[in-house]
Amino acid sequence: MDEMRAREVLTAAGFSAAAELLALGENAVFAAGDLVIKVGRDATGHPELRARAEREVALADWLAASGVPAVRAAEREPRLVEGHPVTLWHRLPDAVRPAEPRDLAPLLTLVHAVPAPTAFTLPRRELLGGVERWLTLAGDAIDPADADYLRERRDGFAAAAAALVPHLPPGPIHGDALPRNVHVGPDGPVLVDLETFSADLREHDLVVLALSRDRYGLAPAAYDAFTTAYGWDVREWEGCAVLRGARETASCAWVSQHAPANPKALAEFRRRVASLREDDPEVRWYPF
Repeated sequence: MDEMRAREVLTAAGFSAAAELLALGENAVFAAGDLVIKVGRDATGHPELRARAEREVALADWLAASGVPAVRAAEREPRLVEGHPVTLWHRLPDAVRPAEPRDLAPLLTLVHAVPAPTAFTLPRRELLGGVERWLTLAGDAIDPADADYLRERRDGFAAAAAALVPHLPPGPIHGDALPRNVHVGPDGPVLVDLETFSADLREHDLVVLALSRDRYGLAPAAYDAFTTAYGWDVREWEGCAVLRGARETASCAWVSQHAPANPKALAEFRRRVASLREDDPEVRWYPF
């Protein structure tokens, strides 16, 4: 899904095609007045995408009832527009400053302290579940040998992750715990982007920033501020390398879906795969 297609869906949903694009990734996110509209990828043939949108809206209500600061849904059910799930959200006040890793820690502490919801079931964190879909979307734009390599890594890390013994008690997690998914408004940090919420190893939420430190250039001091605020460094856990490897595999495959239309994405995909093949954890990964 590119921006043009997302705007077509936005128009079909009854909103102005001139709405401000806030983000374009797994979803297209637009701002329109006091609303934020999230346009999901085409769910035709992928019913899990519609189910994920339904769960994200339900999650917003559950988090509100649990006392976790998070974005709130403006409609209780997703719309299905030309095959795309579309969800509406209350627009948050303007940020007072960019979110930092230390802002994420207290939010994760709250999430990790609440019991699982009873009105609906949280899925496991299928970190590797999208790999096949992303590689399929990449098609002939990527080397078939690279696709096969990532599939092999996926299978190996899925088996290894299933055998992990956690340090923390399993339960609800955000699933994509990064500062970009925190909005610091006048009343403090708020969680956004709820679609990856799961019930699984809490360590999933902590490995994200550990990988950011190693691969994406997060400053060690910022990482240390996060672990100090949370109270534990996941790198001390013997299972950290397994969850890190799984997340690296998923991150590579996610980039691949953008390769057909974006030469920078293709170049970044090749860099990432090469660093995995060479078992070089020091290679820096970049956005595209």
